[in-house]
Amino acid sequence: MNAEEKYIIRFRRFGIATIIAVFFLIFVGGLVRSTGSGMGCPDWPKCFGQFIPPTDISQLPDDYKSKFAVAGKEIADFDVYKTWIEYINRLIGVVIGFFILLTVVFAFPYLKSDKKIFWLSFLAFILVGFQGWIGSKVVSTDLATWMITIHMLIALVIVGLLIYTITQSQNFTITQFSFDKNLKVLIWISLIISIIQTVSGTQVRESIDELALRIDNRNLWIDHMKPIFYIHRSLSLLNLLISILLFNKYRKLFHRHELIYKSGLALILLMSTQAFTGAILANLGFPGQFQSLHLTLGSLTAGLQIFIAILLFTKTKIEIA
Repeated sequence: MNAEEKYIIRFRRFGIATIIAVFFLIFVGGLVRSTGSGMGCPDWPKCFGQFIPPTDISQLPDDYKSKFAVAGKEIADFDVYKTWIEYINRLIGVVIGFFILLTVVFAFPYLKSDKKIFWLSFLAFILVGFQGWIGSKVVSTDLATWMITIHMLIALVIVGLLIYTITQSQNFTITQFSFDKNLKVLIWISLIISIIQTVSGTQVRESIDELALRIDNRNLWIDHMKPIFYIHRSLSLLNLLISILLFNKYRKLFHRHELIYKSGLALILLMSTQAFTGAILANLGFPGQFQSLHLTLGSLTAGLQIFIAILLFTKTKIEIA
């Protein structure tokens, strides 16, 4: 094995680790949101003007509420728990940035064989920096819903780029018995629905935040949800139905041992689990511990959909039996 082959293997392994790390960051971001810790650090990149945030209110000035006001409004009372959740979220984001930087470094050998892999890895790194800037705007706008939506969509774009580069660096071969033109259409519809679900999900979360301020009894929130909640739920069921139709096609087109077949089955399981967590949220007063899990499952679903689309519609070798 020569040096270039070693770099390629390292790129593949490290790239997979980076993808897992990004999904973990999405999970932690969900925890920040579900625990109401988004404004735990009212400034950026520091936290209460410090690189290491305070652990007690005595470490803050008496006028800290007005001194660190956001969008012209005084911040809430200091909560060390929320402050450190947000701070740890930021630290993990920095670590992810270094992970993706190393992924770019390990992608250098592809400048000779497949430049697209290198440049898309580099683009993912640039987007991480942009994501950090968007994160600062999320804070400065006092968690504006549209900024949170952009923040989430960029995270999915980064995941998509990483999945594409790592998948394209592999040598997958898919054997199918016949070509079905409707397969591509169904996959694209499913991906679009997932994106719409991501956007509508942030709107649902905003509705929950508003209800929490007006209604103490969590069990009554479901009766006061905005129509976007029902749209979000209906799209989830529609996407699950489309995935079942897709899997039925996979079952007819591909061998059971094929990666695409296994991915289709995993997609149905993911969507079913996500729908289950959604049902728990709606029927048990939207418990915080399930909110981040629901978000992460949705992100994993989108990532797996991207992976399946790449397998079928890019340079992947497909043998027609």
